Amino acid sequence: MKLVYTHEHHTLVATVANHLLQNDIAVITKNQYASGGAGQLAPIETWPEVWIVNNNDYSRAIELVEDLNKDPDKSQWQCQNCNEMNDTTFDYCWNCQQDSNC
Repeated sequence: MKLVYTHEHHTLVATVANHLLQNDIAVITKNQYASGGAGQLAPIETWPEVWIVNNNDYSRAIELVEDLNKDPDKSQWQCQNCNEMNDTTFDYCWNCQQDSNC
């Protein structure tokens, strides 16, 4: 088993674990209930963790985790009409209202 992800927020850890499971990578989540020991342990030692069961899945698991951590706001499209850069969430150019598919 190898550790592939840890974070202080349980929701993020659960999201990573579910994403790996959906991609046919067996995982085990540890430390889900360790936050109560934060007074006796360093806080980072109580963070929940995602471990892969099969070491052969390690590189693929790391790639999948990195894909989740990519910033989707960085991708943009350029308007063919006015050359303005637009966020991918826009279907129309914010500057000239040209359709993104044109």
